[in-house]
Amino acid sequence: MNPAGGGVEVVVIATGVANLASVLAALRRAGADARVSRDAERVHRAERLVLPGVGAFGDAMRSLNDGGLAEALRRRIVLDRPTLAICVGHQVLFELSDESPGVAGVGVIAGRIGRLPGAVRVPQIGWNRVATSGSCRLLRPGFAFFSNSYCATSPPDGCDYATADHGGPFVAGIERGALTGLQCHPELSGAWGHDVLCRWLAQTRRPC
Repeated sequence: MNPAGGGVEVVVIATGVANLASVLAALRRAGADARVSRDAERVHRAERLVLPGVGAFGDAMRSLNDGGLAEALRRRIVLDRPTLAICVGHQVLFELSDESPGVAGVGVIAGRIGRLPGAVRVPQIGWNRVATSGSCRLLRPGFAFFSNSYCATSPPDGCDYATADHGGPFVAGIERGALTGLQCHPELSGAWGHDVLCRWLAQTRRPC
């Protein structure tokens, strides 16, 4: 087990649209004491939080709105508490998605999620190269595993970011203060994903 996480507690939100087993296993391999919860107060106050997700934007938001989880998530991100959002979890940080018209996201990142650009086969399932802007602290160049039809097609204002290309460039990850969003699946991304999780667990908080 990598000691980078130092046994730090990580709460993983049980959204009902996530492969929790693989996320928990990856966090524990990186050294975390990872536990699942749907308690809004625990989500708000957790030392570190992971929001996983697979499937549709609208389904994820319905799960988060049930029991006040979306508002708890919004409050902790405004307070700059360490939060990692994965795949659809990353997408719901934005305001809207073309996948689920009329469904509002958590809205802590300005912008809209759209379909992958170009006339490519979707969903994109498999490995893709990640490139990073020079200011990223956690994200590094390499290959990560993706499974998505939708994405952020342009980098949001105020964020450091990584990109990948599938029919055209799209946002593979973002960093803003203690918030990290990944369109890819670090839990399925081998050594690259393990290293990202270790760096996330070891990071020092800083203001936005």
